Formats: sequence, C-alpha cells, structure tokens
Amino acid sequence: MLTAIIMVLIILAVGIFFLPRLVTGLYAQPRLNSVDETPIKPIAIVFGAGLWRDGSPTPVLRDRVATAVDLYLAGKVEKLLMSGDNRVEEYNEPMAMQEYAVSLGVPPEDIVLDYAGWRTYDTCYRAREIFGVKDVLLITQGLHLPRAIYTCNNLGVSANGVPADRRVYRRGSRIYWNLREVFATHVALWEVHVTHPLPLLGKPEPIFPREAQ
Repeated sequence: MLTAIIMVLIILAVGIFFLPRLVTGLYAQPRLNSVDETPIKPIAIVFGAGLWRDGSPTPVLRDRVATAVDLYLAGKVEKLLMSGDNRVEEYNEPMAMQEYAVSLGVPPEDIVLDYAGWRTYDTCYRAREIFGVKDVLLITQGLHLPRAIYTCNNLGVSANGVPADRRVYRRGSRIYWNLREVFATHVALWEVHVTHPLPLLGKPEPIFPREAQ
C-alpha cells in the first residue's frame, strides 16, 4: 500500500513538473506555421542564441536569422526585429544578427535592433512597449517556440511562430535545451501571471509610428 502511494505521489510530482510545458505546447500548437504557410505579418522577431568568441553567430542563431530572411524574401514580413544581448561592448548579438541577415540579402533599413532582449520575457515586453509591436511572427527553434508564443501573446503581442530547425542539432544539446525549457517555462508562467517584472525600458522607438499611436 505504501509503495502504491509513493508511486502515485511520484507520478503526480512528475506531472506537475512538466505541466507548464504541456500547457504552453497546447497553446502554441495552432499558432505554429511553416515559412510557406505562415500568415503575413508586419514584423518578425528573431531571438538571440549566442555568439562565438570571434563575435559571429552560433549555428543555432544562424538558423534563426536565415529562417527570418526566408520570410522576408518571401514577402511574409516587412521588417526584422533582432533581439539579443548587448550588456557588454564586446558581446553584441543584435549587430551580429543584422550583419548576417544583410549578407543574406536583407536591406539594413528593414532591420531593427533591440539591444536589451536579454530574455524571452524581456523581448516580448519591449517589443510592445518600446517598438510598438502588436502583431508578429516569432523565429526560434521548435523547443523554444511554445514558451515564446505563450509569453508574447499573454503580454499583449499577437504572435505566431515559425520553427528555425534547419539542421539536426547534437543530441547532448537537445537534452540540455529540453531540460532548460522545463525550468524556463515555470519561470515564464510565474512572471506572466504573478510577478510581472519590468525589463529594462527606455524611450519608445515605434517601428511603424502611425500604427503605434
């Protein structure tokens, strides 16, 4: 009897642990699209994903930028919002993302840089408050998209997502990302629904001024 109770408690604990991922996954599912099938939106947000020591984008980040470029060249979006980390001068994700997008054919004037997109929550919050974004496509890997879609939509930014999985990533990396997403999703739901933290803000810089007013 005691063993059965322990087993039930373990199952319940595991279920609760993974529940946020299930919730965000179900929420995001109808909002996921391929490049060809995605609805036309004014903006695509590209989330940062790390740089090499020489300042160039990692393969994961290159895949995100390349997917966004495909959307731009297909006429699915008008502008690309590159959101990443630039807390120190030597580490500039948005600029590296812009340089790579330009090398793939996007005019610099159609790229907007968010230098304080340190976390998914910050990126979504600042997209609304700083850049006046209301309707977007989110570009990141499939593991990250449910949390990103859930966060942005619940912060007042209507968002669909396009997966940027353009290669088979290393097994060890996938295991780490899955585990990280479980914890990050718990934090995301807590922040979206309970604590509502304020990210670094500043003067509004609407991408489409007339629409943002």
